[in-house]
Amino acid sequence: QVQVVESGGGLVQAGGSLRLSCAASVRPFSNYIMGWFRRAPGKEREFVAAIASIGAGTYHADSVKGRFTISRDNAKNTVYLQMNSLKPEDTAAYYCAAGQRFPRDGTWYARSSMSSMYDYWGQGTQVTVSS
Repeated sequence: QVQVVESGGGLVQAGGSLRLSCAASVRPFSNYIMGWFRRAPGKEREFVAAIASIGAGTYHADSVKGRFTISRDNAKNTVYLQMNSLKPEDTAAYYCAAGQRFPRDGTWYARSSMSSMYDYWGQGTQVTVSS
């Protein structure tokens, strides 16, 4: 049974940093596009970032570009989300997802924000940013 487990959430002051981790038991991990999404109270789920399986190309939402960075370690079956300069509006539950139905060319990023493209999801980790 596939497991996707996020960790690293917590309470931080505005301007601070957190690093989220996501361990996924999908095989082979390197074949999967990995994504981060978030959901704030009373809002729809929002795409945050995604990383390709080959070449480690990345795609970040405009709302986090320049502040958040997604990365992966295929040897550890883990994807990370480094979050800097956090703002109160970043407060949300953050979810990790894995998918392998993306195009095997440079157009994968165009679909990376579509939650329906992902096959497996974690339970989420809460990030709270105080002002």
